[in-house]
Amino acid sequence: MTKDLTDGSPMKLILGFSIPVLLGYVFQQFYNVVDTVIVGKSLGVEALAAVGSTGSVNFLIIGFCMGLCSGFAIPVAQKFGAKDFSLMRQYAFNAGILSIIFSIVLTVLTSLFCRPILVAMQTPPDIIDRAISYIRIIFYGIPLIILYNMVSGIIRALGDSKTPVYFLILSSLMNIGLDLLFILVFHFDVAGAALATIISQGISGIACLVYMTKKFEILQFSQDEKKIRPRHFKTLCNVGIPMGLQYSITAIGSVILQVSVNSLGSGIVAAVTTGSKISMFFSTPFDALGTTMATFGGQNTGSGKFERLKKGVRASSLLGFFYSIVAWIVMYFFGAKLCLLFLGSDNVQIIENAHLFLIIISAFYFPLALVNIVRFMIQGMGFSRFAVFSGIFEMIARIGVALFAVPVWHFTAVCFASPVAWILADFFLVPAFFQCYRKLEDLQRKYEVKKASQQVSLSANEKG
Repeated sequence: MTKDLTDGSPMKLILGFSIPVLLGYVFQQFYNVVDTVIVGKSLGVEALAAVGSTGSVNFLIIGFCMGLCSGFAIPVAQKFGAKDFSLMRQYAFNAGILSIIFSIVLTVLTSLFCRPILVAMQTPPDIIDRAISYIRIIFYGIPLIILYNMVSGIIRALGDSKTPVYFLILSSLMNIGLDLLFILVFHFDVAGAALATIISQGISGIACLVYMTKKFEILQFSQDEKKIRPRHFKTLCNVGIPMGLQYSITAIGSVILQVSVNSLGSGIVAAVTTGSKISMFFSTPFDALGTTMATFGGQNTGSGKFERLKKGVRASSLLGFFYSIVAWIVMYFFGAKLCLLFLGSDNVQIIENAHLFLIIISAFYFPLALVNIVRFMIQGMGFSRFAVFSGIFEMIARIGVALFAVPVWHFTAVCFASPVAWILADFFLVPAFFQCYRKLEDLQRKYEVKKASQQVSLSANEKG
């Protein structure tokens, strides 16, 4: 049920691992895309704008949850790579306990403050009530979101990238059915889309958990391994919280940018929502490569095979480059037709704006590929705090565009906000990777010198 990524061709291993992960992300995007299609077609542009206006604050919180769980899985991957299976199980158990604690705290806080947040974001008055109705239900479902991401993160840390996908396919199909039921039959409005998303994700998380406990013999815990260990809490939080904050810090810039978008009116909000949904779908290969790098980096760092880290980054970057070219061609020639999935053909201006958004943002997909590949590799190597700074650079870029560019160039400036953020993050991440790599080599040399010195001392004592 597990897969060792420390031996064999990096390109072949990365492709074999990332393709199932990609399928998982594609089906995960169905949660958002199907919601948006059904909302836009069935409930109209205002409902579409209401759901879209919550996108940045949704990413602020849910992104933290996803980053947190990804971080918790990294020590598991490292100990798996080092073949220290008992310590690996201890980390997995303590990660589960921490996930429960974080889910309770985050659910309470977000459900209490969702209205003040949306009011502070200057959400247009004609859509704010529906926006609150949607996002509050999403926040109620945080424990289910954390459940799926934590369990699937551990499964992937052990080299199995296929199992989570099977359950996501099932839940995605269920999500489509529930969307149609709640919106078209029960008339739950945008709340129905949120309910469908949470119920579907919860089922996939529970299914993953049941499967993992029954099928993964390597995760059969002894009584001693099922103990709360504060030192493990510290290690997990030192990796998980920075990864979560990385998403949230990035999202702060998106929240402020969303305020600027909201000020341009519901039509622009709908255009950006449509373009963002399509772009997120086409960006899933970059997310898959990033997730693969976290596991690849974690296992190879744990096994001490540092030379494979550069090879992994090189192979992933090559894949990301070629896909970026293909994606831009699709956006340029077929972007307007893709927008018709979300909008009626009578919304001519909104479709034109959404198409322009797609053309501009997809032209900078390779910098986005590097952000995901290098950032997650750094995290897999154990330098999560380093990766946080890339989120800070993205935040600064989006805030700068929101405050200084949008008031002058309006919608066009919004289109360039994310590309500027990605490029600025890359200026930090690429040199940071090589610095982290050198640190690992230095630690390895010091370890080898110390080990050799101990062997010499032991030999001298035996002769004495």
